[in-house]
Amino acid sequence: MRKLKLIVKNSVAKKYDRLAAIFDLLENPMEMMAGKKWRKRLFAQVEGDKILEVGVGTGKNFPYYPPHKSVTGIDISKKMLAKASWKAAQLKLSIPLYNMDVQDLKFPPGSFDAVVSTFVFCSVADPDKGLEEIKRVLKPGGKIFFLEHVRPRGIKGRIFDLLNPLFVRLLGNNINRPTLAAIRKAGFTIINEENLFSDIFKFIESARP
Repeated sequence: MRKLKLIVKNSVAKKYDRLAAIFDLLENPMEMMAGKKWRKRLFAQVEGDKILEVGVGTGKNFPYYPPHKSVTGIDISKKMLAKASWKAAQLKLSIPLYNMDVQDLKFPPGSFDAVVSTFVFCSVADPDKGLEEIKRVLKPGGKIFFLEHVRPRGIKGRIFDLLNPLFVRLLGNNINRPTLAAIRKAGFTIINEENLFSDIFKFIESARP
């Protein structure tokens, strides 16, 4: 099982390495329609002085980081991190960036006041493990802030189930993840859950016990 998870992890990293050069172009229509507004709204809620962003990608969140905060970023893809590093330099931001998997965070327990995750857990090989790692590196009472797309209810959910293998093959992300259930299973308390578009795109604020 561990070997299988390692294969899946490496597969995800390779897919995002391949997509890195065109990733922003692919996502630009969504960013223009709603993504920028959602990111700005999320970071207006983030609390704490030491913040970890998991899955920084190409650095789409960098323009919205709260001032005078210590922010650290990780991503599983080296080529996505290279794009993020360039973007940070353009914005004159000093952000430590690490090639790291959210399922195996190399930080001591209780290192951060808050964690930010935007459209990441759709592609994590083992979401339960990723959430456990986030809980470990969060201080007691620390919060995690999500923008995420999840499996919708009803007939839409069944359609998403049918389409999911195609999305995984092409983009490396799942469109039918029960992320809310996984957050609760990991022991987090959901403080706020808001539908941003139907019941597919959500803002989720959760607290570590």
